[in-house]
Amino acid sequence: MAKRDFYEILGVAKNASEEDIKKAYRKLAMKYHPDRNPDNKEAEEKFKEVKEAYEMLTNPEKREAYDRYGHAGVDPNMGAGGFGGFGGGAGFGDAFGDIFGDIFGGGRGRSSGPQVYRGADLRYNLEITLEQAAHGFDTTIRVPSWDKCDTCHGTGAKPGTSPVTCSTCHGHGQVRMQQGFFSIQQTCPKCHGSGKVIPEPCAACGGAGRIKRNKTLEVKIPAGIDNGMRIRSTGNGEPGTNGGPPGDLYVEIHIKPHQVFQREGDDLHCEMPISFTKAALGGEIEVPTLSGKVSFTVPEGTQTGKTFRLKGKGIKGVRSGYTGDLFCHVVVETPVKLTEKQKDLLREFDRLTKEGGAKHSPQSKGWMDKVKDFFE
Repeated sequence: MAKRDFYEILGVAKNASEEDIKKAYRKLAMKYHPDRNPDNKEAEEKFKEVKEAYEMLTNPEKREAYDRYGHAGVDPNMGAGGFGGFGGGAGFGDAFGDIFGDIFGGGRGRSSGPQVYRGADLRYNLEITLEQAAHGFDTTIRVPSWDKCDTCHGTGAKPGTSPVTCSTCHGHGQVRMQQGFFSIQQTCPKCHGSGKVIPEPCAACGGAGRIKRNKTLEVKIPAGIDNGMRIRSTGNGEPGTNGGPPGDLYVEIHIKPHQVFQREGDDLHCEMPISFTKAALGGEIEVPTLSGKVSFTVPEGTQTGKTFRLKGKGIKGVRSGYTGDLFCHVVVETPVKLTEKQKDLLREFDRLTKEGGAKHSPQSKGWMDKVKDFFE
């Protein structure tokens, strides 16, 4: 398949400035980045296409070759121009830095200083009851946090001393390694990208410039939240590196098993044991809901497995426009530990029922007919 025009991919004119190209790239890269589109092959291919166009058009030599010869000018397997090294213009290193800087909040100048990294996200598992999930509530949680060291005021250096510029990268935080025709940029192994080294580390924080403490956060749990859902607390993750923004904290909800109800989406289900007499004669029964007790009438001759639907007695989900239903599943309870008098009464009842014929037990009659047909 023929490759698309680089300018068309980025949606810019052929006389677009480098700044215009960079803005277009950032917008598209944020849209199609794999971290924002997990398991989306189409988005992954578009991201690769956008990144390649950006790399080519922000490198003056490659852009000139592309403008003159098209794709042949920048393809190493084709004619004029060939594929230049990573040394000139904005190559893979800059494209990689730009996308992670823009999407995750880092941002850095083009090889002009230490690399800036966004802090890692954190997860907090919060266990709540079904009632709390249905109605919502406010709570507080304690999470680990990093604060500026009071001894060195965040410099990481022993009081009375200061960090010094790294002699390996001269404060840039990055070094270039030459490998044949290619020049590869990587994080400085001595200062680890900070551009500074600390000759005498602070004893209180070990040179980190920060110490670990716990902090209390208020969290609002919305009504209708379901098991496995997450609430994001922006900026309460781990702090960034070299001045980068902090990550986020995700509070993941885990709902405890309930002794009466089972939840399926916005609906609730429960088993409803009723006596043999109630099932046979019918009558009014009382059942619990998350908003109080309700009563309804069980019809005469109710069988085990019969389901009654109580509309609007379920849960209104976070994203739902209506409240779910409560489904009550009847279980006819067989009496146990009977007295002799009770047993005699049941025997008399059984005799009278049999004398009345199959009309009293239509399910049994139908089942026996099927068995008879099977053996014949």
